[in-house]
Amino acid sequence: MRIIPYKLSKKMKNKNNYAIIMAGGVGSRFWPGSRSHFPKQFLDILGTGKSLLQQTYSRFLKTFLPENIYIVTNVAYVGLVKDQLPGIGDQQILGEPVAKNTAACIAYACGKINKINTHAVCIVAPSDHLILEEATFLENVQMAMEFAHKNPALVTLGIRPSRPDTGYGYIQFHEDTANSEIHKVKTFTEKPTLELAKTFIESGDFLWNAGIFVWSVSAIKAAFKEHLPEQFSLFKEAGDAYFTPSEGAVIKELYEQQRSISIDYGIMEKANNVYVIPSDFGWSDLGTWTSLYEISDKDEHGNVCTGKNIRVYNTSNCMVHTAQMPANRLVVLNSVKDLIIVDTPDALLICDKNKEQEVKDVATDIKIKFNEKYS
Repeated sequence: MRIIPYKLSKKMKNKNNYAIIMAGGVGSRFWPGSRSHFPKQFLDILGTGKSLLQQTYSRFLKTFLPENIYIVTNVAYVGLVKDQLPGIGDQQILGEPVAKNTAACIAYACGKINKINTHAVCIVAPSDHLILEEATFLENVQMAMEFAHKNPALVTLGIRPSRPDTGYGYIQFHEDTANSEIHKVKTFTEKPTLELAKTFIESGDFLWNAGIFVWSVSAIKAAFKEHLPEQFSLFKEAGDAYFTPSEGAVIKELYEQQRSISIDYGIMEKANNVYVIPSDFGWSDLGTWTSLYEISDKDEHGNVCTGKNIRVYNTSNCMVHTAQMPANRLVVLNSVKDLIIVDTPDALLICDKNKEQEVKDVATDIKIKFNEKYS
């Protein structure tokens, strides 16, 4: 696995371009590595010496002004963000009092930026995705931002699918382009069945929904006003509180009124000014242990071993992760295949690699049975 570096683009580094990094998730499908008190975006899952959040921040720091990068996270993780990103200002870390899905998160960040710059164009991206080809990614971002500066459009980056994956949402696009490689969106489809996913791949006009968006604050503000008036309050009613000592209290009160809804369902599936850029920049959402397995270097038998003192015999296609364990702990696998094994100081997961979508349900059940002890 090699991340291709990107040379600084001065063209993008201007005062009207902003990056919003969403870093509030718990990452339950990465249990027991990811925990509620230290979720996966703060972990060095890739073994690079940087957490996923730090990698995402560094990527945007190459093309955005440092003061124009905002992090939205749960209020419980504000301290972790400060520890991992010591150069970021307090006003750039937005602490959500409670998780209300991506619509509220985006309204909060865009509303705050709108308070200081009504000409702003923002990219909104998750903190825990892998991007191997940064040059191509940032070229796509630049294309999207230039389009959003000139048009009242909601732009998303769609990933050219490599397989009929049922774990992703899909975006269907029109063949005609609005500007170079930018297509009008026809439909959004949530996670399909395998048969439907195969049909999407064969058609050639479907992309994976990566959850990466670009728009001007004026365009997204209008979209919230039309489609999600409850969340629009984070633009209107919170306006006077942003960048003041009362911001936290006002946001807490407004969040209590919000319903939990995604930006995809609340706005993107309903708006008629949505565009997509078909992209291919070595993307993975790193949503599961198998997604990490797929992009990791493997031995001659297809095993991925992350950690010290791991020995495998007559074993194939296994994912073994012991990075959080003491260096002197020995882990041995003999005559097994297609397993995910994650060993942490207080919990051990052994899972059939083909059933790993069940890990999220397991993590939920563990939380119910043991309260917060292992969550």
